[in-house]
Amino acid sequence: MESLYKYIFKRKSFHLFRNNKTKEEYNKYYHISDDELNDIYKIYKELTPLMKDIKTDIRIVSNELTNCKRYQEYCILFYSEKKNNYLQNIGYIGEQLDLYLASKNIGCLWYGIGKTNEITYNGLEFVTMMAISKVPNDSFRKDMYKSKRKSIDEIWDGNRYKEMANIVRFSPSSCNTQPWFVKEDNNKLLIYRYRKEGKRGIMPKNRVIYQNLIDIGIFLLFIELYLKENKLNYSINIHNDNELNEDELTLNYEIIIE
Repeated sequence: MESLYKYIFKRKSFHLFRNNKTKEEYNKYYHISDDELNDIYKIYKELTPLMKDIKTDIRIVSNELTNCKRYQEYCILFYSEKKNNYLQNIGYIGEQLDLYLASKNIGCLWYGIGKTNEITYNGLEFVTMMAISKVPNDSFRKDMYKSKRKSIDEIWDGNRYKEMANIVRFSPSSCNTQPWFVKEDNNKLLIYRYRKEGKRGIMPKNRVIYQNLIDIGIFLLFIELYLKENKLNYSINIHNDNELNEDELTLNYEIIIE
């Protein structure tokens, strides 16, 4: 995972592909090749899961099999067993894939309101999707710090790991909800899922917790990438959290930094 760290600063969420070009004009210059599609499948099998006992898989499908209309080339469908923390697991794995795609100049959008009729695959259930498309290298972020995110003080309680906080706060999340709060306790980080009542952007109320559980898995990945990049030894205690938990702050992870 260490090699993915630098792509934290490059990746962005592509809410619309192609800009003002027609599909024909765009695909003349930017197109995901068959070899690249095969590589995505191969790389996915090499990614590190958060929960090793949960089976997952992906399918890369044409747009006609989804409701996503962002002018993408393909959609990646994520499938999983439904066990404790399966949504966090998909976020954790999927964000590794997002960063890998950025390294190949393939733009990505986590599409949380995505639907497909392909609701099962290899005995696993559909969880979420990503829209992907080949994009020019200069379409990615040039300065991550110009992105709109909560301030450090809004998401972090403590002063020892402020540098880490200033990196991981740029984790992507559904409708930019940023549903995380971290408390420092000496050499320990307590990572909570923060729940705010109500509808969030285009995300209906009954979908908020579902999506934010995926988001908190993404956030953990960013923290781990930072720790590994800075050669900090650590261990993680994972707590169960699910769609039924409506507490304002729900502990998801304890990270002990040695």
